[in-house]
Amino acid sequence: MTTPFSTGGGTDDLLARHRAVLPSWLALYYDEPIEIVSGSGRRVTDGAGREYLDFFGGILTTMLGYGVPEVRAAVDRVLDSGVVHTSTLYLIRAQVRLAEKIAGLSGIPEAKVFFTSSGTEANEAALLLATQARRSTQVLALRNSYHGRSFAAMGITGIRGWSASALSPVQVSYVHGGYRYRSPWRDLSDPDYTAACVADLRDVIESSTAGDVACLIAEPIQGVGGFAVPPDGLLGAMKTVLDEYGILLVSDEVQTGWGRTGEHFWGIGAHGVTPDVMTFAKGLGNGLAIGGVVARRELMDGIDANSISTFGGSPLATAAAGATLDYVLQHDLQANALKVGSRLLTGLRDLASGNPAVGDVRGKGLMAAVELVVPGGDRPDPAAAARAMEETKRRGLLVGKGGRYGNVLRIAPPLTLTEAEADEGLTVLRDALAARPSTG
Repeated sequence: MTTPFSTGGGTDDLLARHRAVLPSWLALYYDEPIEIVSGSGRRVTDGAGREYLDFFGGILTTMLGYGVPEVRAAVDRVLDSGVVHTSTLYLIRAQVRLAEKIAGLSGIPEAKVFFTSSGTEANEAALLLATQARRSTQVLALRNSYHGRSFAAMGITGIRGWSASALSPVQVSYVHGGYRYRSPWRDLSDPDYTAACVADLRDVIESSTAGDVACLIAEPIQGVGGFAVPPDGLLGAMKTVLDEYGILLVSDEVQTGWGRTGEHFWGIGAHGVTPDVMTFAKGLGNGLAIGGVVARRELMDGIDANSISTFGGSPLATAAAGATLDYVLQHDLQANALKVGSRLLTGLRDLASGNPAVGDVRGKGLMAAVELVVPGGDRPDPAAAARAMEETKRRGLLVGKGGRYGNVLRIAPPLTLTEAEADEGLTVLRDALAARPSTG
């Protein structure tokens, strides 16, 4: 007999228990969801013993892959000390060291760092810094954006399917720019597209706000929005307008940080500008919960009330994050993301050539997307994406899904992916996209 606290009798039993006690809006992948029970390198094994090549890494979070000895050793040292938590009311050596590294890597002058437990919480903190500095609750955000699931972060999310409420503590105006494939200016050249978006930004500021806007928050590549990639330099061009009005620029690097885009260590690097604030999370802990904000000294110190972060920057999380960041830098995983990512994107474009169900292939580094459409046009085909997910799973490959319409396959393997593994995944994706719909 299964007790309320036992592990149950298998996947079906676990699924039933999940549905009984967890929210109905907590999404699960696949018609038959899987439980991942072990992993090594870039591969994981489910509860039924089936092995998969992982091309999604827990939503870009298992950045180095599974079973990394250096990260395990750092975690073990903290566990062996007997102290896994103290709170920020006490000095934490690993936290200070990590903050020093991130401040130096940020490129932001006189940078200070505040640690959180997630990207959502990091974006909340960034909004607090910006609204406090500007004494305004007006915020600009990009259409098709995603910034988290909390009250304010949801309020600045530009995808209706991820905004559960119209209520918000901030007043948001949305501008064009992030998602080019379905933009009214999609056929313009890069310079003309950028000019159109910059003109739209100025018009929105002049027409839809009171002028004293706190910030523009933007993902350099829109993650949940389907890895939408704007032209290089777009956010830099926008910042020239923001500077005219004293509006701060917040770069949401939760999915684009740590070298994932290959060309730059931070996604904002493609835009030739240093933001006032950056947020980060996801891959930094290689699976452990950590996020944070890095900002100019005067912005970070602009909060005039006491505060702490109970779990943000804990000894355990910052030790793991420090080891992860060291691994990224010592093994030059940014260069690997560029090399293997270029191979992956070339392969994706090759397999899309002549396939009328593929509307767009885009990405940078190890951050790639395939947007699926109804053949003969650009109408989104979420059913095709769901079918492709099932087909890749059946063939031993895990990928993600996203986009405004749920019709985009998201591919973001660990940064340690090899060229052979990239080729293996491409073969599976080619077969999965070529598979005929079931008539049963």
